[in-house]
Amino acid sequence: MLNIGIIREGKVPSDSRVAFSPAQCKWMMNHFHNIKIFVQPSRDRCFKDREYEQHGIELMEDLRDCDILFGIKEVPSYQLIPEKTYLFFSHTRKKQPYNQHLFREIIARDITLIDYECLQYENKQRILGFGYFAGIVGAHNGLMAFGRRTGTFDLDRAFEQKTYRDLLALYDNVTLPVMKIAATGSGRVASGVLELMKALGVRKVDPADYRSGNFNVPVFTQLKGKDLYQHKNGYEFVREDFFVNASDYNCKFYPYTKTTDLLINGIYWDENIPRLFECDDLSEKDFRIQTIADITDDKQGSVPCNLGDSTIEFPVYGIDKRTHKKTAPYLPGSVDVMAVGNLPDELPREASEHFGNQLLNYIFEDLITGGSPVIERATMVKKGKITRRFEYLTEYAEGAAAA
Repeated sequence: MLNIGIIREGKVPSDSRVAFSPAQCKWMMNHFHNIKIFVQPSRDRCFKDREYEQHGIELMEDLRDCDILFGIKEVPSYQLIPEKTYLFFSHTRKKQPYNQHLFREIIARDITLIDYECLQYENKQRILGFGYFAGIVGAHNGLMAFGRRTGTFDLDRAFEQKTYRDLLALYDNVTLPVMKIAATGSGRVASGVLELMKALGVRKVDPADYRSGNFNVPVFTQLKGKDLYQHKNGYEFVREDFFVNASDYNCKFYPYTKTTDLLINGIYWDENIPRLFECDDLSEKDFRIQTIADITDDKQGSVPCNLGDSTIEFPVYGIDKRTHKKTAPYLPGSVDVMAVGNLPDELPREASEHFGNQLLNYIFEDLITGGSPVIERATMVKKGKITRRFEYLTEYAEGAAAA
């Protein structure tokens, strides 16, 4: 018998998402007779403890008898149970300083870590994630912030709605002003952004028309990799080459800073990829962007004026165009930035169900029957040892703990 535990989220601020809904747990118990599922009680989880009990799932505080443990966000290091297999978003593969201690503790406790973010096909396309709902909520929050800055319309918050359907109902009474929206990216985040634009009836135009045209209705354009980056030697943009040799490319977003009111950023970024613009560009007279919804949310990353996470309660802060320092939102002489790191938690039940379906469709059976190449590639640490694919993290694990 394989014991599977659904852990209580311990990161602060708390996150109410979960890997599997009560109905999904019941389905797994009925279809895989060699497993038993236990759920750690939680006051913050979007599905209440009683909902799991009503579906025949046992609540258990102590999960030391479980073999595989599913979470969502980083597990506080003091809560890690030695010698277990964990699945969660560890946010360590980019050597994030704030999770260095967590990574070291995973190794010290002989844990096996399978990171959701690293579950990829051979072409590096991610298999699962919360990006779709991050795109929906991030676009909504960006529009909400733009409406409040300009005073042209008002949107209630996404987390105040019980369901996505309730969120869509808000748009029945909203008329957007003439505005231009640039949405970057082509993955799950972008698909959520596009879904929201469609729900609002915002007209899509191609990048060339967007840059040069004047419109009497709200419009948006989608900027994919080929629209954003060009090879320094003039070679054609090749996605596979770009992700291997990103430093050989320049970013060509700058003209859009002169024609965009709201930027919704969903493009992947790492330190080798050029930024969309630089902070000094904010003070240029023709810098038109008033609001930035940075769904990607890398601090000083593709959006250099992202100075760190905001929260669901207070999702927007300002950046002074000249000093580049953080201010209150919606002030003259500033650009507003929405940089919430857990956007799907504003629609947690549907986001969790969506995520759980992906796990069940693509990962779960292989996981409990002995693994697969996909799972092997996503295993960052195996029984306390960094795996070959992630050997570049050795110095990160062995170095002095980050402040």
